[in-house]
Amino acid sequence: MLFGPVTPGLPFPLGVRLDGTGANFALASRNATAVILCLIDDDGNETHIPITEQDAEVWHVRVPHVTNGQRYGYRVDGPWDPGRGLFFNARKLVLDPYARAITGDPDYSPAIYGADLANRSRPSQLDSAGHVPVGMVWDCGFDWGSDAPPRHRYSDTVIYETHVKGISATHPDVPEELRGTYAGLAHPVIVEHLQALGVTAVELLPVQHFITEPTVHDRGLVNYWGYNTLGFFAPHARYSAAARSGVAGGQVDEFRAMVKALHQAGIEVILDVVYNHTAEGGIDGPTLSFRGIDNPNYYRLAANGDYYDTTGCGNAINASSPLSLRMIMDSLRYWITEMHVDGFRFDLAATLGREDGAFTAQSTFFDMVNQDPIVGPVKLIAEPWDVGQMDSYDIGRFPQGWREWNGPYRGTIRDYWRGADGVLPEYASRITGSADLFHGSKRRPTASVNFVTVHDGFTLRDLVSYDAKHNLANKEDNRDGTDDNRSWNCGVEGPTGDPAINALRASQSRAMLTTLLTSFGMPMLNGGDEIGRTQQGNNNAYCQDSPITWFDWASVDHDLLAYTQSLTAFRAAHPVLRRHAYLTGSQSRYIKWFTPDGEQMDGRNWRDAESKTLQVFLDGSDRADVARDGTILIDDDLLIVSNAYWEPVRCVVPLTRAGASWSLQIDSLDPTLARSPATSLSAGQEFSIPGRTIQVWLSAKELAQ
Repeated sequence: MLFGPVTPGLPFPLGVRLDGTGANFALASRNATAVILCLIDDDGNETHIPITEQDAEVWHVRVPHVTNGQRYGYRVDGPWDPGRGLFFNARKLVLDPYARAITGDPDYSPAIYGADLANRSRPSQLDSAGHVPVGMVWDCGFDWGSDAPPRHRYSDTVIYETHVKGISATHPDVPEELRGTYAGLAHPVIVEHLQALGVTAVELLPVQHFITEPTVHDRGLVNYWGYNTLGFFAPHARYSAAARSGVAGGQVDEFRAMVKALHQAGIEVILDVVYNHTAEGGIDGPTLSFRGIDNPNYYRLAANGDYYDTTGCGNAINASSPLSLRMIMDSLRYWITEMHVDGFRFDLAATLGREDGAFTAQSTFFDMVNQDPIVGPVKLIAEPWDVGQMDSYDIGRFPQGWREWNGPYRGTIRDYWRGADGVLPEYASRITGSADLFHGSKRRPTASVNFVTVHDGFTLRDLVSYDAKHNLANKEDNRDGTDDNRSWNCGVEGPTGDPAINALRASQSRAMLTTLLTSFGMPMLNGGDEIGRTQQGNNNAYCQDSPITWFDWASVDHDLLAYTQSLTAFRAAHPVLRRHAYLTGSQSRYIKWFTPDGEQMDGRNWRDAESKTLQVFLDGSDRADVARDGTILIDDDLLIVSNAYWEPVRCVVPLTRAGASWSLQIDSLDPTLARSPATSLSAGQEFSIPGRTIQVWLSAKELAQ
């Protein structure tokens, strides 16, 4: 079988299967009354093949002499009854939801809409052939050689979120014809950058085939991020150098070659996937695939046939429908088994946990993933919210085995380093894995995916350079994007030639990166932050396929890059920062919290809203973790001292272990340690930590097993 186990009641593998002398086509629709397969030649002419065989809601037909590269679509007939959510229109050529390769783009003419634009209660009489994307038969093997997933443990994982096009679009050492493609990302110069950076996984913004929304197209812009999926089995064709050069279906094997190259470098591939909605949008959107095949089985509907939208994108996939669930599970299995990806980050994942409206970790989707022998074991990361519901924010509520984007981590770290009052208690919780969010469900610190910046919002450079968003390039009058940036421009809005402000911005950037990479949990870097990437203050650059979003390899901040590399190397060298268990309850003696004066923190200290300085002791040897091979991960002791106050603070080295001698390893204000002598400090000695600085001190001892 092509796509894994057959769901009971749906016996035929869906999509297209070649068998050497022809192809088997299968499309699922419960409410259709007729289905026609349309084979399309190079001139756009269609050969119509009525499908008469139907079994358990699957329409299927075998066609001889079909080979790879054959373009095809379907015409699906049935009732037009908006009150029941039925929008069948055989004049619309619709895309196979299981198409493994997709060619063409919608032309945004009236023909792409299922309804008559003059009277949307009636079906359109315009034929959409030649105006819409179509599927391409693509069913062939790939020489994976000895490819194997790196399978990094969660505790050892450092994620790098990046855009396939943006990372190589301007790189001078990537051949021009490969820039902005899967092959460009797999080019040795990009792979070597990732390896030197110390990341273990790339999390790619959506690569499942997507299109631009009509409203964005009408503004002369494009959907750059890709959160507008049309084909859940097909790699996005515009990211393929092969497809650009005219190789039919070349995007499939080019994607595979990229995964293979990254695996050879020890880097996992995680896909950002959008199974919460589709590119067809709201009730007024185009009919390109799902709406015209079986609208009620693909989308959540209200009683009057309107869409029940929990995504803010016009529709929400019906995750309680067996047809939709099967498509999602088949898609996930396909990307694992046929494309060799290592995991998924689920956009607006709360929507997938809704069946009768409310979110539940016991939803059918989560149960299916948990028991699936292919999908269950890979890395599963949730964006733990959706929009517009009473329970839209569901962080900490996802099932065992799932990891979650930690939004509170982002807000707290930003608040702390911009000097907000009353943040210290939450700051302490966030840097130690957010036990308040995840430990109650018996999960590990790695349940928390920690980040300070991601694709959605300011880059790190912009976070310290702008107080407000600057999104005019999006042509929405600066109304789009959040106003809650929790940023600080360090005194001047935008670029400046003031050396003092630029030095402060650099120091603030290093402080936040240091916090991120010394926190318990799984750190995620926003691609390009390590080289000082700016979006010129745009905090919602979803529609900017331009230098605003592309990495500027001509203006690399080499000092910041070197510092970030040193942080990932330090994290990799110290298992005390990669704890498998929370240091709470009986384990709390392995972490100690101290005031600047070297005294253990008490309730009064934690309640001091103006307190912005903290010393954290991490015991490196007691209750040590165990490596995969059984080796005991004994480590040095660490003392992490954070000072978000704007002036230097006098500190006293706390008494942690008799005879401990401390040496400074990391100083966010002085990244080369040129200012700080390499002398040692002992308990009771005084030192001064500069304002807005984080330091990491190390007490070495013999590593006895």
